[in-house]
Amino acid sequence: MSFFFIMLVLAVLLNVIRLVIGPTGGDRLAALDALNIVITGGMVVFALYTGRDFYIDVALIYGALAFVETIVMARYLEAKK
Repeated sequence: MSFFFIMLVLAVLLNVIRLVIGPTGGDRLAALDALNIVITGGMVVFALYTGRDFYIDVALIYGALAFVETIVMARYLEAKK
């Protein structure tokens, strides 16, 4: 199970680097969306590791909010052009 946590941490670090470096707003938005997906996956892995179903509910809510955030940011970037 620790292998999955190491891979999730690596994915988070790579996405944060892209989020900071990304030359355009679209690159940053894609990195933020990927980061949200990795965080949601991490919550699911943590739920499986601990055996508590509550974390899966939290991951579902976080995923829904991340989807709304992506739509709002994409519309903002499109209107900014």
